[in-house]
Amino acid sequence: MQTESPLHTYDPYAGNALIKGLGPIRTRSELGKLLIELPPKPPPDIASVPRHLRPHMLLRLRDLHLPSAEELRLHESIDLMIRQNYRYMDPAASKTWSLISGEPVQQWKRPGSPAFGAAVEGISGAGKSEAILRCLSTYPQQVIQHKSFLKMANGLQQVTWLSIDVPPSGRATDLAAALMTAWKKATGSTRFDRTLAGVWRNGPQMLEEWRQVASSHFLGLLHLDEIQNFFKLPTVDRRRKRKSGDDPEELSIVEDQCIRWILTLMNTWQIPLLVSGTPDGISALTKRLSNAERIVTSGYHAFTHFTAASNPVFRRLFLAQLSDYQFVAKPIAITDELAQLVWEKTGGVQRLIIALWIAAQRVAFERKTDDLRLDDFRDAADSYLALVQPAVRALCSNDPTRLRRYEDLSPRDNSFWMRFWGDVSHC
Repeated sequence: MQTESPLHTYDPYAGNALIKGLGPIRTRSELGKLLIELPPKPPPDIASVPRHLRPHMLLRLRDLHLPSAEELRLHESIDLMIRQNYRYMDPAASKTWSLISGEPVQQWKRPGSPAFGAAVEGISGAGKSEAILRCLSTYPQQVIQHKSFLKMANGLQQVTWLSIDVPPSGRATDLAAALMTAWKKATGSTRFDRTLAGVWRNGPQMLEEWRQVASSHFLGLLHLDEIQNFFKLPTVDRRRKRKSGDDPEELSIVEDQCIRWILTLMNTWQIPLLVSGTPDGISALTKRLSNAERIVTSGYHAFTHFTAASNPVFRRLFLAQLSDYQFVAKPIAITDELAQLVWEKTGGVQRLIIALWIAAQRVAFERKTDDLRLDDFRDAADSYLALVQPAVRALCSNDPTRLRRYEDLSPRDNSFWMRFWGDVSHC
């Protein structure tokens, strides 16, 4: 009787040269171990370490990374986008070479080849950008060197992924320059040096030039962070005239050609796109792309802050890990009172929680007694974190009126994507 082969020996992409260098398809358990980062903990004899050295040990805490369940799902979305798109771009298929030829298109779209896109949303400090970069870094190589490759005499330099911040100007010329600069940094290529050195720049032409090179090197995924930079805030005068009960004004787009270009990038040229940004930017983008659902065909991922001190992940996981990083002789116990205080002073924003944990110990180091106290957290919030406290109080209040004072905190309607994925799950 013939037995089935073990599950782990099955390769759904066998024979595709573009996928071979991506490494194995990992389980979530394997990913969790790969993504987590725990900095060195204080030595048992921390009391003997001079005070002036401890801050330098303490600052390693900024490297702490605890992958969330949403981050694991995000990695799965990224991996599906890259591998599935490469399946449609199999170099063994003749039509693939027509697609990446670089000729200006009156280009047909290959039947059955979908566009791949995903969106990641979260307020500043929620950990979305860090999570994306860590997910991308799980691939063995950003650039894969093929010494020999089908139809290429000198082999192929395959670029697995590229990540950039959308420039603050939101304009096509600056976007193209950022893409070209990032490409040079990743590959070492001087292909764009002449264009970047030019005084006169044409944004659309530069974007097309970059696209041709990216296509010919089989770019696996493009990540555009700070997507809100494609849009601009209402004028100061209009914001001053807005009444407290009014809905926030929608952002206006800086240049339509940038949005049109990223759609063409996915739809025509089959380069998967991952966008990330704050709620206002994602909301502005989705309102203009509500009829172009391709932007999230591979996922919508919301990275949230902790909304209460009683949140089990915050209380039992995040603070429990932080408690191991006390560089004082007499550590403070993790109590409900401490949890509530930390939450109130940070709004549950992960980056601010770590900043407060570090700042409180810096306050403690200035005392003669070698311990950590509740008052150290209060003093740290009122000094080191003073500038963010008004926004933190607005976030803790969950009051829409107060939140609207901070454009990147204001909650937006994401029901479109929720409905979209609800419909997909029932298909």
